[in-house]
Amino acid sequence: MQTNDVRVAAAGAVAWAVALVVLLIVGLPSQDRWWLWVCAVGIGIGLFGMWYTPRLQAGRARQEAERAAKREGAG
Repeated sequence: MQTNDVRVAAAGAVAWAVALVVLLIVGLPSQDRWWLWVCAVGIGIGLFGMWYTPRLQAGRARQEAERAAKREGAG
């Protein structure tokens, strides 16, 4: 099944960005400001996922092509 994993990571990053904006608008008590960092880390992880996913998929495709070539050569 083909999926667009980069789009999923982007949607997650956008969701965390929206949460961050909402929290900034609403305002938080000082003891709950750590939620801002949770949102910031969520955005960072989403951006990392958008960068890393294409490289991961390309590496897996390359490995599968190498395995298929070995099977063709051995068979």
